[in-house]
Amino acid sequence: MKVGIYTLGCKVNTYESEFVRSILENHNYIISSFDEICDIYIINTCTVTNTSDVKSRKIIRQARKKNKDALIIAMGCFIQANKSNIIDEIDIAIGNKDKSRIVEIIEEYYKNNKVKANYLYNNFDDYFEDMKIEKYENKTRAFVRIQDGCENFCTYCIIPYVRGKCRSKEFNRVIDEINTLVNNGFKEIVLTGIHTGNYGVDINSSFANLLQEIVKINNLKRLRISSIEINELTDEVLNIIKNNKVIVDHLHIPIQAASNHVLSLMNRKYTLEEFINRIKVIKNLRENMNITTDVIVGFPEESDEDFNSGIDVLKQIGFTKLHVFPYSMRSGTKASEMKQVDERIKKERVKKLLMISKELEINYMTKFIDKKVEVLIETNNGKYALGHTTNYLHVKIYNCNYKSEDIVEAHIIECSYPFLIGEVNGR
Repeated sequence: MKVGIYTLGCKVNTYESEFVRSILENHNYIISSFDEICDIYIINTCTVTNTSDVKSRKIIRQARKKNKDALIIAMGCFIQANKSNIIDEIDIAIGNKDKSRIVEIIEEYYKNNKVKANYLYNNFDDYFEDMKIEKYENKTRAFVRIQDGCENFCTYCIIPYVRGKCRSKEFNRVIDEINTLVNNGFKEIVLTGIHTGNYGVDINSSFANLLQEIVKINNLKRLRISSIEINELTDEVLNIIKNNKVIVDHLHIPIQAASNHVLSLMNRKYTLEEFINRIKVIKNLRENMNITTDVIVGFPEESDEDFNSGIDVLKQIGFTKLHVFPYSMRSGTKASEMKQVDERIKKERVKKLLMISKELEINYMTKFIDKKVEVLIETNNGKYALGHTTNYLHVKIYNCNYKSEDIVEAHIIECSYPFLIGEVNGR
């Protein structure tokens, strides 16, 4: 049977969808494009914002329109959050547990004469649902999910309610999975989780312990951390980053707001001063450290003063890119009960921050003109190759004969946003 898989949301979802794809292939299902007519459609959903909810519903309904007789499976955060209100188009609903049982679940559906079923539990976070990936289709970097769940309970966030408590992948299982991926040719590994830096709290270990072991793996060229909170970048973690060049020159550290007033309303676990001081330490680790961040705009009770003073702070910190999100009210969170900011004001603030982000990006990128950088080639269409540097700059190289997964030294000749243009061997 032909299966189409559609993934919304975060890197954890990407990892889980890749695992689902791999075990279906191992059981002789044919993985096809989601755009084609398939026998089974699987949608891995997201609920981090209202927009995510809308898109999840839209993709589910599109699948039904493609083939009214297909088996429609929806899984993930949107389904977990809406378990009492599952939409009609779904035949099988899977929340954030039992994704690893996908083959068994499909077989049960057909065995039971296509009776609709749901696999939704109140206690869905009683253990870490282990998965192992040995390869990715058409990928030069591999994600490894080391952790699930979050217990920060930021006032705007629904994720702790749909992903549950923190739980970690068994230490040796992480090392074994990375070893397997490296032996299968992957040069870059990305550690990911819902609360990545909180790894180990439930298994008498720590993120630092895990990093210290991963950097010893033979033939691992790059290790990237998908996202990490500022207060999880402990002295021990920073020391490992400083002394192991396999860990890349890029950290994504969400600030969410550049105002102590708003940070307090958000229930973030740091002050602005603590954040700034830690960033100064991090920047001293490496000359070209690239630090990107997330910013929520228009959080309830965010004043003009909060926003405008925050712009100066964001520039002062020296972020090189801002991932900007308008605040999205999530029912059941504390922030949904606060005084909301007008949607028009949100849009104006988002537009302003996106312009500033582009300015910060270009300023950082131009520093590398006439310098040599190491690029991991990801695609090559014959005309040009695309890849990323260790500090996550996107480089385009024309007339390049190198193939995907090659690491090449490129001389940067110009900035053509959003790319740096490089040449190899004078070409």
